[in-house]
Amino acid sequence: MARGSSSGPFKRFGPEIAKFGAVGAAGTVVNFGVSNLLWHLTSLQAVRANVIATIVAIGCNYVGFRYFTYRDRDKSARTKELTLFLVFSLVGLVIENGVLFAAIYGFGWDSALERNLFKVLGIGIATLFRFWSYRTWVFRTLPVDDTAADPLDGPRRPSQHVS
Repeated sequence: MARGSSSGPFKRFGPEIAKFGAVGAAGTVVNFGVSNLLWHLTSLQAVRANVIATIVAIGCNYVGFRYFTYRDRDKSARTKELTLFLVFSLVGLVIENGVLFAAIYGFGWDSALERNLFKVLGIGIATLFRFWSYRTWVFRTLPVDDTAADPLDGPRRPSQHVS
């Protein structure tokens, strides 16, 4: 197999996607757990209860993303990072809860099963947005040191110009 064929998008993004997915899965468990508890144990309206659950999950996810998924990323501007994380998380919250709101109040789909199905759809759409926004704007990569050694290619050498 040629050396270039092993370096594709999965090799570059695979570990990041796996870590993002692990944190996201934990956040999803928290989100579903809190929302279903609130739906069954309180008289809160479904979307309000879901907003609370989403906020709790956002807090859990920040800890997981900062200290697991993106622990190697730039940590120099934590206030800016947290602000951007909250802004993009708020957009994800609106996406997730907008889908649920449309299902309940637009179509009348309000059984426990329907709530959970549309919660899955909303989380799925919001997750795509969050992955893109977090990796692009929130947890920025550190600048690459061109003089560092590549474990597959050996040490980098300065380019030589032939005249």
